[in-house]
Amino acid sequence: MSKCEGGCLCGSVRYTLEGDPLMVGICHCRHCQKQSGAPFSVVAGVAEAALSLNGETRTFHDRGDSGSVVERIFCPTCGSPLVSRIDAMPGLAFIKAGTLDAPAALVPTFETYCDRRWPFLPDLAAEQHPLAIGGAA
Repeated sequence: MSKCEGGCLCGSVRYTLEGDPLMVGICHCRHCQKQSGAPFSVVAGVAEAALSLNGETRTFHDRGDSGSVVERIFCPTCGSPLVSRIDAMPGLAFIKAGTLDAPAALVPTFETYCDRRWPFLPDLAAEQHPLAIGGAA
């Protein structure tokens, strides 16, 4: 995946990523559940400098369990969540993997907030963490 592209549901916002994701994981935190409307969110952590967003976006400033600011960037037209930035993890951006044009190549290696996983879900990745890795979110 040396270069990949993605965008929102309506096509108003597009992005390009140069290089491979640094990490791919599944987050079961309540905020990801509420933002996605699903039991979890699959995210690809990338170097922020390698990500180029094009189009008008809006940002919702959230707070993780640690109190750190989490910027949740989305399309103001269709509402698609696109990218999250976490103050506690500078230099990284977390792409919502479902917005990639070709997400099937991504394989999550870890899950966070497993203590909030919906009870009917099995383990989906090799590593399991009850809370955020390093308490970052």
